[in-house]
Amino acid sequence: MKTGPYYFVKDLPLHELITHEFINTFVKKGSCYALTYNTNIDEDNTVALLPNGKLILSLDKDTYEETGLQGRPSQYSGRKVMKFIVSIDLMDLASNLDSKKYGRVSWSFKEKKPLKFDFLLAWHQTGAEESAMMSHFSDYGIQERQPDVVLGMVAELRCPVLQSGQLGGEPGAACGARELLDWLGAVFSHAELNNEPNNFISTYCCPQPSTVVAKAYLCTITGFILPEKIHLLLEQLRHYFDEPKLASWVTLSVQGFADSPVSWRENEHSFGKGGEHLYNFVIFSNQDYWLQMAVGADDDCPP
Repeated sequence: MKTGPYYFVKDLPLHELITHEFINTFVKKGSCYALTYNTNIDEDNTVALLPNGKLILSLDKDTYEETGLQGRPSQYSGRKVMKFIVSIDLMDLASNLDSKKYGRVSWSFKEKKPLKFDFLLAWHQTGAEESAMMSHFSDYGIQERQPDVVLGMVAELRCPVLQSGQLGGEPGAACGARELLDWLGAVFSHAELNNEPNNFISTYCCPQPSTVVAKAYLCTITGFILPEKIHLLLEQLRHYFDEPKLASWVTLSVQGFADSPVSWRENEHSFGKGGEHLYNFVIFSNQDYWLQMAVGADDDCPP
């Protein structure tokens, strides 16, 4: 199914995201998303635009002071504050373009501390022309991209036995949700699951009870994928069981960007040891489902 497009813009001035035209065309209509590309959250300046119209900036100490904007210390700063978070509500900003607040932000981004970033951009509005964003940023050499789709098959895969009503598992009858998440990580990493004594890379083995399936299909979609597209994909997976199948469950795992300044809603995100923030749906043949959410040890828990 079609999961794109999204867009890449190189060296886009940050002030372009607060113009009256951009806010009215994309932020106020539909859902607009933006994320700085190839920036490291723990050492670089990073920016994200959320679909609720919030522009989130994670800035180092020098840049923050030079912008003259009001923010707060990062919760991951430690004793010596080296990172600051600035949140700008574009909806509120655009309500009065003659206000001192808008003037200050515009002056900061245009004159006091002009910032440029490589951005990933995406916009969703039902019935809207997909080329609208291409036209808007045509002066900056915008590129349209499609997510990469890789479909593979794993033969003779040992899978945990699951029962939809046993979230915590039951000894000898079903594995639990935590065991499933570990197993999925091993499968996604193409790790061996047999715990052979001569395997020095991984000693992991499939939790018990388990069963061997002749063929398991693994589809990986990589790109700047919107929640609206993920929702469509989830609906398609639900219809997988419209006709009887040998499989009793399927999963949909979504991995967030490791260097995004936010994880869940507007919760601040840090890289820590691996930058994890993800969720996983398990859809059962009886239309029951599990939803698992996970973040790194330093992040706030998901809602």
